[in-house]
Amino acid sequence: MADMLKEPYLWLSADDLGTELKQLEDEGRDTSPLREAFEELIALGDEKLFGASNQRRAGALLDSGQRLPMRRGYVFEEPSGLAKIKERRARGPRGIGKPLSGKALQDRFLGAWLGRCAGCLLGKPVEGRHTKRLWDFLKMTGQWPLSDYIRFGVTGEAADAYPGYVAMKAFDSIDHMPVDDDIDYTLAGLLIVKEKGAAFTPADVAHFWMQNIPLLRTYTAERVAYRNLSMHVQPPASASYRNPYREWIGARIRADAFGYLSAGNPERAAEFAWRDASISHVKNGIYGEMLIAAMIAAAPFCDDVRVLLEVGLGEIPKTSRLYADIREVMGWRADGVTYDEAVARIHERWDEYSWHHWAHTNSNTVICTAALLWGEGDFGKSICRAVQPGFDTDCNGATVGSIMGMMLGAKRIPSSWTGRLNNTLKTSLTSFETVDIERIARETFELHKRL
Repeated sequence: MADMLKEPYLWLSADDLGTELKQLEDEGRDTSPLREAFEELIALGDEKLFGASNQRRAGALLDSGQRLPMRRGYVFEEPSGLAKIKERRARGPRGIGKPLSGKALQDRFLGAWLGRCAGCLLGKPVEGRHTKRLWDFLKMTGQWPLSDYIRFGVTGEAADAYPGYVAMKAFDSIDHMPVDDDIDYTLAGLLIVKEKGAAFTPADVAHFWMQNIPLLRTYTAERVAYRNLSMHVQPPASASYRNPYREWIGARIRADAFGYLSAGNPERAAEFAWRDASISHVKNGIYGEMLIAAMIAAAPFCDDVRVLLEVGLGEIPKTSRLYADIREVMGWRADGVTYDEAVARIHERWDEYSWHHWAHTNSNTVICTAALLWGEGDFGKSICRAVQPGFDTDCNGATVGSIMGMMLGAKRIPSSWTGRLNNTLKTSLTSFETVDIERIARETFELHKRL
């Protein structure tokens, strides 16, 4: 019998079913009618699940989950349609701006691209690492609290205790931003708007993905959406059909280009983000992208991260879990809670050993919120405080680096963070394998002016 292709995310796995059960509970569904069926299939394990009959059973179970009733007393209202989202928005600034010369604003765009790359590079080697080992390694090697790119080429007792970290010593001498999906999507967003203009649609986003991004360079919600699109499941159904990852962080990492191109217009940035997010995500998965895009759009014209957070919150439903979670962290800062205590509270709330929590929009966005609030307006401190708490480290470093870079501009980012990039970005997008960062920043600025 020929070998079967069993590529993750193309088959429904036991982890997928466990994630779906958690996701249904998060959304407020009463899962009791289907819990036993979920547990029965999960217990089979992947070896048995990866067969035609059990795949049909698993798919039908996911379909049934979408029809479950809501639990009594569930307090959140979380629409995925743009009109309903706007109806439930908080009152916030819809536009923000102050005079900036062309050169000053262009410097902000370069800062955003460099900041995103630097933050991503900081977090990339420790993505997926749990904080117990990471923090112990940093402390043993004199790198705690984190204040620079992590050094992995250590010797002596630390090398013996942490061989897995020493194995990543190639990162110590890296001289560019390597391929990473976080940066791929920033470039993709730019190219979509460049090709289709400000009136681009969710279908345009889907078409661009399928023409330019290799399927196996996509992950979780994006790969499920890609699979759905290839079967002619149209947006927005492509986001919810058998997609356990529909509130994970994938859409949030795609926000940045829409914020850059809408600088000074956070409401438009949020709408652009909705069009992008709606092909692969729902509810808080969408809100995360809208929030970050709006914050980035306001960042060149605002030097107070608390105001930026208010701008972002003004574009998402005040009836959502994400809104409540961010408000809670903002409250901690106002009450004088220390950064370390804030991180401890985040870890008490979300379990980094659960993939659903590790990659969820909300858990990672509160980490970004804390990094901005306790980063004290300092680029390096902010990205380090986005990466040090763990969870999805490259995504969080990139997001905070982008916001801070857009706020400060390239000239105010220390060369210790940008120098090792050598103005070079690698991507997996067709015809854009190697990108000059300064050039792409200029192109982004020029397109922004034309929109």
